[in-house]
Amino acid sequence: MKGLHFVLPAALLFAATTAFASLPNPLPKAPEPVDAILRLQIFLDGKLFGPGKLDGRPGEFTTKALNRYQRAQGLAETPLESHTLDLSGVSQLYTTYTIKEEDLKFVGDLPSQPSAQSKKKYLPYDSLLEFLTERFHCAPELLEFINLPMKMSQLKPGDTVRVPNVEPFLLEELTPIASLPENPDFLSRVIKIDTREKILDLYEGDKILASLPITPGSGYLATPPGTWRIVGITQMPTFRWDKSVLDYGVRSSNYYNLPIGPNNPVGVMWIGLSKPGIGVHGTNQPQTIGRSASHGCMRTANWDVVRLTKMITKGMTVIIEGEKATPRPVYVEKRTPQLPPPPEPPKRRGFFDRLFGR
Repeated sequence: MKGLHFVLPAALLFAATTAFASLPNPLPKAPEPVDAILRLQIFLDGKLFGPGKLDGRPGEFTTKALNRYQRAQGLAETPLESHTLDLSGVSQLYTTYTIKEEDLKFVGDLPSQPSAQSKKKYLPYDSLLEFLTERFHCAPELLEFINLPMKMSQLKPGDTVRVPNVEPFLLEELTPIASLPENPDFLSRVIKIDTREKILDLYEGDKILASLPITPGSGYLATPPGTWRIVGITQMPTFRWDKSVLDYGVRSSNYYNLPIGPNNPVGVMWIGLSKPGIGVHGTNQPQTIGRSASHGCMRTANWDVVRLTKMITKGMTVIIEGEKATPRPVYVEKRTPQLPPPPEPPKRRGFFDRLFGR
């Protein structure tokens, strides 16, 4: 028994570290993926410890996902290049996908302005490339590189492409649901969000169950710290686009109702909080997660938020930590000092004035 205890960790250590023994230094020029990093990203993504978009490159969110997964497993947190996770379960980095005729119903014309978007019944992907990057959780640059010399701008039904070997995001399975059913078994779970770290963690007791990168608000529109609760979860939401709300948090009469679709500004899921107007939601810009700022809410990739909603429920506690919103400056109109009017010039005395002493 003593010998077995020694041999097993050594074997796991060898399996885990051999992939990184050949980690190139310097790294190949982007966007060429590094197999060892992509394997780790696929592994973490499958455990819902999201590294962000899969690209086979080292980065902030891959390291944060690794460290949180290590913490969840009771392991020491390590740098990317020295982890000892057993990644043998990721037997293949890539698989293939053949584009189907029915995939085209999710792709179409996508106006850039909300006024034009509001006139459509659905906000689709603008290309088959965008469809594939979301379906397989990856950066477009990765797909373009691993499919050379195929031109990804000319994809059509019947084309077979190489894609990361992940559980695909199946948009076709999502239908509009105003409020997802509650699950009382999840009520004791807690979502903790650190807007400075740009990370959402799902806890059950002291154990992290999942961890996802997010884009929070900042500055004047910082995500409000505090303890809130989930008041409802909507699948395939519409969105009331109101520039006044987005910029100042004040509703106006000048707004547009935007229809459902993967390119809706709140993506395919809305997790509303007890703080009015604030929620966790999907996004139409998954490539910018953690690298931009929102208007106060917390957005995450559609492929992540859909899986998250299967682990949470209405009524759960959400704890947000981070900086409070920066107070907007009060502008005082500068007024030019008003000088007293000049005295009226003396009135000229005419002939009759002089004659009668006036």
